[in-house]
Amino acid sequence: MTSDTLLIKPSSGWVTLDLPALWEYRELLYFLTWRDIKVRYKQTALGVAWAVVQPLFLMVALSFFLGRLAKVPSDGSPYPVFVFSALLPWQLFAYALSQSSNSLVANDRLISKVYFPRLVIPVAAVLSGLIDFFIAFVLLFVLLFFYGIAPTTALWFLPIFVLFAMVTALAAGLWFSALNVRYRDVRYTIPFMTQGLLFISPVAYSSSLVPESWRWLYALNPMVGVIEGFRWALLGGSIRPGIELAVSASIVLILFIGGLFYFRRMERTFADVV
Repeated sequence: MTSDTLLIKPSSGWVTLDLPALWEYRELLYFLTWRDIKVRYKQTALGVAWAVVQPLFLMVALSFFLGRLAKVPSDGSPYPVFVFSALLPWQLFAYALSQSSNSLVANDRLISKVYFPRLVIPVAAVLSGLIDFFIAFVLLFVLLFFYGIAPTTALWFLPIFVLFAMVTALAAGLWFSALNVRYRDVRYTIPFMTQGLLFISPVAYSSSLVPESWRWLYALNPMVGVIEGFRWALLGGSIRPGIELAVSASIVLILFIGGLFYFRRMERTFADVV
């Protein structure tokens, strides 16, 4: 072994997060993000139109069955706008969670042949969902114009809640992606869990329907703070994010930090197991 040979070995004992390595490998992060975007729409008939078709179809269905037939209250906003403003952060979260949870297994050949910080892979999977979000966001402003609704002055808080949704997805994705390497049936639980989470998140209804004394418990679902915060920043309304946002943010912070350490702890075995 020569003096200029670099020997890479698995870490042992307590691990450090080594987050600066993400910046060192930023070009790889960009490449993987752009690759995920191109692969998603490769050889598709509608292409990026799927970013609009999916939330639009769900909005129409919910508006008819819950808004028109069930008369679910929408805090004074037109129900289509009310539900679509919640579907945007929800779709971003659901897509990012699904992609990041399966990202390590999908890149098994890359992991087993080349060394790089494995954290790059789930982060790139989360970032790739932003394209769909921005395309659908244009449709949201078309709906606002159609219904004659002017965005509130809190519109500048939207980037914070978009980041909140991404961190929430990444926090869960770190746990599931590491578990998915060892237990491949984890990927089958993600769609089931996401569907269940949709019904207990304030997408088709407002959290104002939940008794105020129980809202802190309801906010243990991190998407409560994300959705209500996004909706408040865009439409205003009677529900101003407070205790719900604080509880949701605390849960996400705990999951995110714990997920980072668990991911780094399991990283040493990825190349052998995947």
